[in-house]
Amino acid sequence: MSIVRSIEVIAQSPNGFDNACQEAIREASKTLRGIQSFWIKNAECVVENDRITMYRVNGKISFLVEESK
Repeated sequence: MSIVRSIEVIAQSPNGFDNACQEAIREASKTLRGIQSFWIKNAECVVENDRITMYRVNGKISFLVEESK
């Protein structure tokens, strides 16, 4: 039987939502193994002087929990 856990994360990028999602996975993978999915709960843009300056995503990263041996 596999056990999956999830954590909530927030990430941002000036280069679009795709890059913000990649940043979330990149940072999480520094301490997590077995990442399975990233579910986007919310997405927003920061606007300054009538221009989008930052893309943010809030979501849950699911990962497999390793079995103890």
